[in-house]
Amino acid sequence: MTDSLLFLRAWMGAPLRVASVLPSGAGLADLITADIDHSTGPVLELGPGTGVFTRRLLQRGVAESDLTLIEAGAEFIDLLKRRYPHAAIHVMDATRLHRLLPGLQARHGAAVSGLPLLSMPRAQVFSILRGSFLWMRPGASLYQFTYGLRCPVPQSVLARLGLCARHRGHTFRNVPPASVWQISREGNHAA
Repeated sequence: MTDSLLFLRAWMGAPLRVASVLPSGAGLADLITADIDHSTGPVLELGPGTGVFTRRLLQRGVAESDLTLIEAGAEFIDLLKRRYPHAAIHVMDATRLHRLLPGLQARHGAAVSGLPLLSMPRAQVFSILRGSFLWMRPGASLYQFTYGLRCPVPQSVLARLGLCARHRGHTFRNVPPASVWQISREGNHAA
């Protein structure tokens, strides 16, 4: 089964969880991983789906053994395990990061998220960001894409967690076109 067909079937089964009928394109993968390379260290990926961003992270020099993939969609797990056998793959909802993964500790240098935050309640978005930043070391950022025109994380959630968001760019080389936002702890954004 092709990645596109697998993604379409997953979307049909859970449109709010998957949020797109197609995997992300190369333009979006380039944009969301632009600040990440081998020197970043371990990377946390939320909602890898078929692994489009994962593949680009590897091309940028991140070691496969430094990848922690968090995927709630059981339909993607076998594919991810075959493609990335040396990555740590966890079948779970990202809202549970703060409770279920104590062994990860605050070691990740970045996080990349393919989760559809705009379609989630604020409480879920809060839990995902809180859990993600627990496992990232100081100075690390989460890179989130969105099909919307504004940051997919409500300002009230950012403020409550002591985070800030910076628009990193937009790509028309994706269906649909998308933007990437860098979310960091207050004071950690580079100029």
